[in-house]
Amino acid sequence: MATWKQLESAAQQAMGNSHCPYSEFPVGAAVETESGDIFAGANVENRSFPLTVCAERSAIQAAVSAGHRVIRRAVVITDTTPPAPPCGACRQVLAEFADDVEIRLINLSGERAEYSLRELLPLRFKLPGHS
Repeated sequence: MATWKQLESAAQQAMGNSHCPYSEFPVGAAVETESGDIFAGANVENRSFPLTVCAERSAIQAAVSAGHRVIRRAVVITDTTPPAPPCGACRQVLAEFADDVEIRLINLSGERAEYSLRELLPLRFKLPGHS
């Protein structure tokens, strides 16, 4: 099992790779899979803004691309006070790979906030007959 410090470090390193020339809002994220593996991602903007990929979804896509299907924990790092939570789309994508998940929000000043996915997305979308 990874430590929170390892997840935070991976997210902060990914934040340094952010491509955000339009918003100038770098974000890094890291997810821990059920097996304890860590996958990180950065936000990648595009001048056609709907094609932008958030850091959280980038990290989840890396994990899924490596064959993982269960996310256990996540870290999101921003340079905002308070630390910024995942957007609604990222919350729903997290819900695809976790019934519930611990999410730690941090900023560059060391502020931290912790939420469960259920707190951030209490009424997630589900298809009938699927859990």
